[in-house]
Amino acid sequence: MIYIGEKIRELRIAKKMTQRQLADKLDLTKGAISAYEQGAKYPSLEVLVKMCQIFHVSADYLLGLSDNIYCKDMLLTEEQEKLIRGIIREFENVNAKYD
Repeated sequence: MIYIGEKIRELRIAKKMTQRQLADKLDLTKGAISAYEQGAKYPSLEVLVKMCQIFHVSADYLLGLSDNIYCKDMLLTEEQEKLIRGIIREFENVNAKYD
């Protein structure tokens, strides 16, 4: 089971964000993000919602209730989901150049 801190870290790195950048988007300190990622603290409901919006994932995914990160409720094969995730990553990389 992957815990919320690990998922936050994975999503942050996938978005090529530093802890400081994520903290700024959430109006938190870098230390708070570090504590979340280490499992020493848990985000409030308000922060959890903001993280879901920033990372474009469901709260179920962040909380470990679901492993479906992108393709919720779609009838796709595993290979199709991998292709879609790859396309999404490419869009995210292009968008990151303009942020």
